[in-house]
Amino acid sequence: MNTFDTIVIGAGMSGLTTARMLVDAGRNVLVLEARDRIGGRMHSDRAAGFPVDRGASWVHGIDGSPLWDLVQALDIPTLEYTVGSFQVGGRPIENFDGDGNAMDAAATAGWIADVEHAERLLAEEISTSSPGDTYLDVTERALDRSALSPERIDDVREFFRHRVEEQCGAWIGDLDAHGLDEDAIDGDEVIFPRGYDELPRRIAQGLDIRLGHAVTRVVRSPDGVVVDTAVGVFAADHVVVTVSLGVLKARAIAFEPALPDAVTGPIERLGMGVFNKIFLQFPRRFWDEGTYVIRALGEAGEHWHSWYDVSAVSGIPTLLTFAAGPFGRHMQELADEDVVADVVRSLRSLYGDAVGDPVAHWVTHWGEDDFSRGSYSHLAVGSSHHDHDELAGPVDGVLHLAGEATWGEEPATVGAAYYSGHRAAERILGRAVDLVAFAAGIRAREADAPRA
Repeated sequence: MNTFDTIVIGAGMSGLTTARMLVDAGRNVLVLEARDRIGGRMHSDRAAGFPVDRGASWVHGIDGSPLWDLVQALDIPTLEYTVGSFQVGGRPIENFDGDGNAMDAAATAGWIADVEHAERLLAEEISTSSPGDTYLDVTERALDRSALSPERIDDVREFFRHRVEEQCGAWIGDLDAHGLDEDAIDGDEVIFPRGYDELPRRIAQGLDIRLGHAVTRVVRSPDGVVVDTAVGVFAADHVVVTVSLGVLKARAIAFEPALPDAVTGPIERLGMGVFNKIFLQFPRRFWDEGTYVIRALGEAGEHWHSWYDVSAVSGIPTLLTFAAGPFGRHMQELADEDVVADVVRSLRSLYGDAVGDPVAHWVTHWGEDDFSRGSYSHLAVGSSHHDHDELAGPVDGVLHLAGEATWGEEPATVGAAYYSGHRAAERILGRAVDLVAFAAGIRAREADAPRA
């Protein structure tokens, strides 16, 4: 049986970060990855000759972000795109009212004022909410106090619902009242014209990564851990489990002895959302130059409501829209061509015949992916922010968990995956790992690598 200092399960951002830091400290580390690629839920599809980020796309807020510091240290190019989170304003947005009519500047200003007014009331309702209150409960109380007209209330209600879907991949009635407490964006947001997975690919250089190794069982004892896969059995002093919350909830990996309640409780209480992407490329642009987002309000945007202009990545007119929460699960059951046709119908209800037939499309199915079983975690009713951090363990000093679901400050982000991987490495080493030195080490290895 092959024996290592540490086995890392999962070659996503958290697992690769942990492995890289441990190897840099002189440890013998094995990474086991079930997929035929690295990156996990960071998946840049380059089959068309340019990257399509089927998974993570954004750094949400670069101010004070160690993740952004890493991106800069590695000289990875980015594009500013500060409406990656679900915002009412910010950069230029083409808004359409509930009847599908384009809104002028005055109507848009009124709409933004309505949302900002409701947001202030919502913050008050959240601060005084009781255990068991859902985000639906607190938004309805805020809207009841808003004194807006019924039609304007309906538009804001839809905005709140869609925001929960996009930020959490969940239905608004399943999210805890505090489910968006950590949703603040500090500074600009950015996307990656060369593909987001450049980050994990560069971290991974030189690591011992075994693809196609789906882990089925982890057995821990006073002597360490034994990890079973269909293609081999491996032993180590420590194991870091970085599979998604969806995989943990599905009990796809058996743990012996069973994980303690301190870990299984958070697994059961936290939610795993579904957030799918639909990219459409068109023969010509039919929306305004400089527009970041097209957004349909109210009834016009009941299902398809927001389209993001990501044309800068490929140089071809491209819109990205999302199907999330219960709607996202439903759309997974349809043929991709039917999903695309439905999106195009919605666009034509706004722009008419100016919308040409798409020349290419990409549709994701994260809820059906056996190795993710969803897109990212959220604070379901009955859970708390502490559950995210409690999920990290460690268990018996030998088993650690990492990944976006284990980082309470900003779960559901690549940053959370990065920081949780850093934490796991520090716990195993018993000392701090400097992030500046970590980035410098990656650059130094690249400089020393032989030229192809």
